[in-house]
Order: sequence, then structure tokens, then C-alpha cells
Amino acid sequence: MKHIFHAIIISTLLLAVGCNRSGQKQEQAETAEAETPVHDIRFGIIADNYRTEEGEVANGQTLGQILARYGVSAATVDKLDKASKDIFPLRQIRAGRPYTAFLTTDSLNAGRLDYLVYEKDLTDYVVFGFPNDTVTITTGQKDVTVKRQKRSSVIESSLWGAIMRDSLPYALAAELEDIYQWTVDFFGIQEGDSFTVIYDERLVDTTFVGIGRVWGAKFNHGGKEIYAIPFKQNGKIQYWEYDGASLRKQLLKAPLKFTRISSRFSRARLHPIYRVYRPHLGVDYAAPKGTPVHAVADGVIIFKGWSGGGGNTLKIKHAGNLVTGYLHLSGYAKGIANGTRVSQGQLIGYVGSTGASTGPHLDYRIWKNGTAIDPLKVPQEPAEPISQQNRAAFEQIRDRIVAELNGTATPEMIVTQLDSLPGADSLATNAAAQTAEEEKEKK
Repeated sequence: MKHIFHAIIISTLLLAVGCNRSGQKQEQAETAEAETPVHDIRFGIIADNYRTEEGEVANGQTLGQILARYGVSAATVDKLDKASKDIFPLRQIRAGRPYTAFLTTDSLNAGRLDYLVYEKDLTDYVVFGFPNDTVTITTGQKDVTVKRQKRSSVIESSLWGAIMRDSLPYALAAELEDIYQWTVDFFGIQEGDSFTVIYDERLVDTTFVGIGRVWGAKFNHGGKEIYAIPFKQNGKIQYWEYDGASLRKQLLKAPLKFTRISSRFSRARLHPIYRVYRPHLGVDYAAPKGTPVHAVADGVIIFKGWSGGGGNTLKIKHAGNLVTGYLHLSGYAKGIANGTRVSQGQLIGYVGSTGASTGPHLDYRIWKNGTAIDPLKVPQEPAEPISQQNRAAFEQIRDRIVAELNGTATPEMIVTQLDSLPGADSLATNAAAQTAEEEKEKK
């Protein structure tokens, strides 16, 4: 009995020691965690021991001039210039862009420049380093967070007007025009047209830095709803209508953006210069001189040169015996020549006022089989639709995106990984297998 009593006492003591050691270890771990320093990290640099100065590149200022202010020698700047050619040529710095200097604070080398960070844009930056009389150049990108947005707007006058009125990102207007450029006549927008769009908003901290993927859109134009559903076919993500037809068409709706129609196709128009009634076999788009002009379809340049009253002119031959003309240009894009093959959307020239013109504009014309036709009334066939083997996969994605656009989607329905969706073939195969299984169960 005595031995048992001693054993109980020893066990109790050992347990107490163990608990005490465990408690000490936990306390030590918590103390160590509390003592772990939190560093001030900027642009990937631990800034704790630096004094920083922020500035902005002035008009006409070079990087060499900025570095000279911090004591960097001309020889070092020359060395940096040679080392940075393939990463970020120094001549590419632009006025108005911010920079940050990291200066040492130790007593021996106080004020020495160790790093200068130049911000190329809202997200990308370049770090120029000067350790131990050498130079380094690295690039980086700020952490960007993505916030999904769904916004709707009713148009009173123009798409851009609605975007500005409702404080939507300006980039959203450009995205919508790119997506619908074959399908919606943005020069024929009517009061009461509307749109709903789902997109990713990109933020650095709380600063808006752009928009990411457009996950879907619905545009009500003249009483017709036109959906834009993103889906990957033939290895490329494109936008499709609700029934699987491609939003892409043979011709773009217009050869330029952000303009207005100043004169339409007519068989008898009062000429603004000659003051006589004569046919105007094109559409005039008023736009500032230098506005980019794009080919409306794939084709070959068959005429480049002066055409009298048309001034500097381009004509492009397309499939289906179509020819498009672009008149009054101020100049041509680089590489454009007779016989040059161009692709849809390619830059071909710039708006001007050459020839018989009262102001800068583009006179855009279309001929079919040699006869002029109204560019605003050209019937078009869509590009290749969703293939039969991709139909089931497309409909799965479409239904989920349409539900989100219409406000009926549940959280698990939201499409968030479009780039890494299962292959269309496997989705279609799975859907077919599921249908077969359901038919089997009915039997």
C-alpha cells in the first residue's frame, strides 16, 4: 500500500512537470510570435531601414537627371542604360509617372541611394538597384484584387453618356463596343436601350486599376435582347449569342469608334461644297483628325492613293464580291500598300479632311458586285456558330450566366473559372452520358 501511495505521488509530480513544460512551450511560442517583426515592405523592398522620397517625372526630365540628384555618377547611369536595354529601356520613362527613392539612414552612408522604383502604370513597376557599385534592374507588379460586379444602365443618348452618368468605368464602354462591334450599331443607339454586364473590377488596395474579364452581358437594342456569352471553342474564348450564333460577323458595324454619323447614304444629297444635289454613296463619320480607321473585314488592298474629291483613299476587296472604301484620310498606317493583305480590325489609316471636304471625317463606302450599297444596311452572316459537339457544354455555361444576368442565380451557379473549365468535349460527353443514363432508367 505504501508503494502504491509513492507511485501515485510520483505520477502526479511528473504530470505537473509535463503540464508546466507544455505551458511554458506554448507561452514561449506565443511570445516568439508576438516578437516576430512586421516589416514595411514596398515594391518587394524591406523599407524599415530606409528613408523614402517620392516624386514625379517632370516634362523633359530623364532618369539620368533624377539619379544625378541622388549622387549617382554618369558612369553608373551609362552602365544602367546598357544593362536595362532588354528589360526596360531608360528612354521609356514618361512625364507624370511617380517614382520612389530608397535612401540609407546609417551614419556612414546616410543618404546613399540604394533603389529607385519607377511606376510604369497603376500596377507595373521597375526597380533600379545600386548595391556595391553595381547595377540591377528588376520588374514587378503590385498585388491586384478582383471584385466581381454586375451593373445595369439605361441609355438616354449614347453608351458613353450612360457610362459617365452612372459612374461606371470608362473601360467598360470600350469592352462592350469590342464585344458587340459586329452586332450592335452604336451609331444607331436609341433612347431607352439598356444593358446589363458582369465583369471583374481590378483594384490595388482601394484604387481602381481597370477591368478584367467580362463574364457576360445583355444588350437591349431597339427592343431586341442580344446576349454575349463567353465560351471557348477551337482553343479561343469568344462571345456568343443566346442561341449559340457567333457575335462576330463578316463585317464590323463601323470602321472607327467614338464618333458620330454626320451624313448618311443618299441618292440625292445637297453637296456641302458644290451646292448641288448629287448622290452620296457612303456614310460620313465625323471624327477628329488622326482618329484610327480599321479594316471592317479580312481582304486585300486594291487601291491606295489620291482619288480627286475623295482625297487620300483606300479600297479593300473582301470575300463575297464586296469592296469597302475609306476616303479623305490624313494618312495611311505603316505597311499599307497595294496588294497588302489586311485582317478584320487592323489599323489601315487615319481620319483626315483631304480632297473635297469641309472638315475632318471618314467617308465609308461599300460596293457589292460593283454597285454601291448602304453600309448601314448590309445583310451579314455570322461566323461559325457553336459546334454540335460543344452544344451541351455551351448551354450549361449559358444558362448559368444568363441566370446571373437576370438575378436568379444561386451562389453555386456563378461561373468563376472560365479559362480552366473542363474541356468542351468532356462536358458534352458527360452530358450525353447523363442523358443516356436517364433514358435507361425510364426503361
